[in-house]
Amino acid sequence: MAMTQFEQIVTIGMVVLGTMATRFIPFLIFPPGRPTPSYVQYLGKVLPAAALGLLVVYSIKDVTFLSGIHGVPELISIIIVAGLHNWKRNMFLSIAGGTLVYMILVQN
Repeated sequence: MAMTQFEQIVTIGMVVLGTMATRFIPFLIFPPGRPTPSYVQYLGKVLPAAALGLLVVYSIKDVTFLSGIHGVPELISIIIVAGLHNWKRNMFLSIAGGTLVYMILVQN
């Protein structure tokens, strides 16, 4: 089912409006010159780790570690990510390295 030209224009307008709102509202709520509220500072500290933890849990939720060699590539990749991060403290390097190792390990 195709959208009419009017529906396409309205859809594009809503996407533009939503994008602009998410860009401008934080500057209206937290103007420069005022101290950042403590709860926002707290969220800035805990949310990155929470998001990564959620991604790890989601990534390995369907892996059966006790069946054959299933889960070995995942475990090796997790160890690589943790090791790289402890060594270099560079999140991009850690994620890229773990992903590269995982992709190499799961090739048939």
